[in-house]
Amino acid sequence: MSDSEIIEKLLDGDDDFKKIYNEHRELDEKIKELENKESSTYDDVAEVRTLKKIKLRLKDKIEEKIRNSR
Repeated sequence: MSDSEIIEKLLDGDDDFKKIYNEHRELDEKIKELENKESSTYDDVAEVRTLKKIKLRLKDKIEEKIRNSR
């Protein structure tokens, strides 16, 4: 079973995975928004750094759930 098939299965049957997956995608959009601003403030840069750390932790959880579903 491929990763994309496992992700589909988890999105359909695992509410915790669905929450983590959606939060990861939302963070990605927020990061893109902040990075694409014409003029970034120090606070924007700091927020991007923090959001990227959170996103990475979520990615680790996603990958762990995928591994456990194999």
